[in-house]
Amino acid sequence: MPLRTESIEEPNLNLTPMIDIVFLLIIFFMVGAKFTELERQYGVQLPTVADPAPLTSLPDPIYVNIHSDGSIQVDDRTLGGPELDLLLRAARQRYAEQTVVIRGDGSAPYQAVMDVLASCNRAGLKNVNMAYRLQLGEPR
Repeated sequence: MPLRTESIEEPNLNLTPMIDIVFLLIIFFMVGAKFTELERQYGVQLPTVADPAPLTSLPDPIYVNIHSDGSIQVDDRTLGGPELDLLLRAARQRYAEQTVVIRGDGSAPYQAVMDVLASCNRAGLKNVNMAYRLQLGEPR
């Protein structure tokens, strides 16, 4: 009894979507080229700059370290609450978008971290980050 075999269907590649996208890209670049030609019609010679740089550089973040005993340290100086408030307010006056990075010891009292966050809030600083270390291999 002869076995019936089906013919193997040849795979085919539908090029219609690719051709559509190529045509859309051609139209996009043609329209873009037209706009650049319109820009060149004006006889304005723009000035050039040899080395463009921002007028002012962004300040470095303020790193607030909270040790395991609850002491607060900024730039190798141990500060209390009022001194930290003054420092943060002065930084806010110099640059309104000043960044503060809080690095608290894992065994530090939570109240010390909250005091630093409250000082940042009183100073009006909005860019406050909490530093942490990610342990590899832990699920997220």
